[in-house]
Amino acid sequence: MDLSALISGIKLGDRLALAKAITLIESSKQKDRMAAMQLITELYDHRKNAIRLGITGIPGVGKSTFIEKLGKHITSLGLRVAVLAVDPSSSRSSGSILGDKTRMEELSRDPHAFIRPSPSGGTLGGIAARTRETMLLCEAAGFDVIIIETVGVGQSETEIINITDCFLMLAMPGTGDELQGIKRGIMESADVIVINKADGDLLDQARKAKKQIEMALHLFPSAESGWQPKVLLASALHNEGISECWKAVNARQKTIEESGWLQSLRKQQQERAFQKMAERSIYEYVFRNLNSQNVVDKLEEGLKQGWLNEFEATLQLLREIN
Repeated sequence: MDLSALISGIKLGDRLALAKAITLIESSKQKDRMAAMQLITELYDHRKNAIRLGITGIPGVGKSTFIEKLGKHITSLGLRVAVLAVDPSSSRSSGSILGDKTRMEELSRDPHAFIRPSPSGGTLGGIAARTRETMLLCEAAGFDVIIIETVGVGQSETEIINITDCFLMLAMPGTGDELQGIKRGIMESADVIVINKADGDLLDQARKAKKQIEMALHLFPSAESGWQPKVLLASALHNEGISECWKAVNARQKTIEESGWLQSLRKQQQERAFQKMAERSIYEYVFRNLNSQNVVDKLEEGLKQGWLNEFEATLQLLREIN
C-alpha cells in the first residue's frame, strides 16, 4: 500500500483515502500494524483540533436516529462531522452486522459527513481496539466533530471517556434509567444526559425522569473539570431538542478549554493510549516469537488432552519467556 498517497489524500480530505487508511489500521497483520503506526505518526501534527464526542445508551434508546439528527444539525452549521459507530461482534462467529450506514441513510448521503462502522472485536468498554486511531485519522482529514457511537450494552461502557472530550448518555423514559443515577457507573461519567423519545405519551414520564436524574447527580462529587452535567429532553424522531443538545456539548467544550482541563485531559488520554498500545504490542511480540517455536500450540494441546491445567500451562509459558 502506498503510504505517501494515503497521507496526501487524507490531508486533502479524500474520503476514499481515509477509508483505505482505516482499513489498514484495523488490520491485525504485523506488517500492516507497522505501516499503520507510521501513517498516523506522519499525520499526527496535521490534525485538526476537533470536538470529540462519545455517545452511548441502551439498545432501543434511539442512538442512530439521534446521531443522524445531531449530525445533520452540525453539518447545517457548516461543520464537517465523522461518525465512528462500533457494532458488537458475535462471540461465536466474530462477525458484526455493521448496519449503521443503513440506519443513518440521510446523514450518509451528506457530503460533509463521513460514517464508518467498525466491529468491537470482543474489546470491552463499548469501543473497538482501533477507535482512537481512527479518530486521529479523521482529525487529520479535517473533520470538525468526531462522534463515537458505542456498542450500547450497559454500565461498563466507560472506556469511551478515555478517548473523548464530552460523554453524552442517552436515556429513555419508562425504563428505569432514572434510577441508575444511584449507581457508581456510566451515569456518573456522563457530561450530558439526554432523555430521548420525550414526546407523546412518554413526555410526562420524560419530565419526571429528568427531575429524578438531576436529583441523583447532586449526590456525586463535583467534577475536576468544573463542568456541571446537564440533563436535557429530546425527541430525535421529531427533531426536537437537538440544537439544545449541541449547545450543551459546545458549552462543555468551552468550559474545559477555558479551565485548562481539556489540555490536561488530552495528555492523560495520550498516556493511557500509550500504555494500551505498549501492552498490546508486547503481547503480540511475545506470542509471535513463542508461536515460531510452537510453544503456545503445545501448551494448548496439553490443555485439550488434559495433562496440563491452566495454571501449569501459564507457569510453563512464563518459564519460556524468562
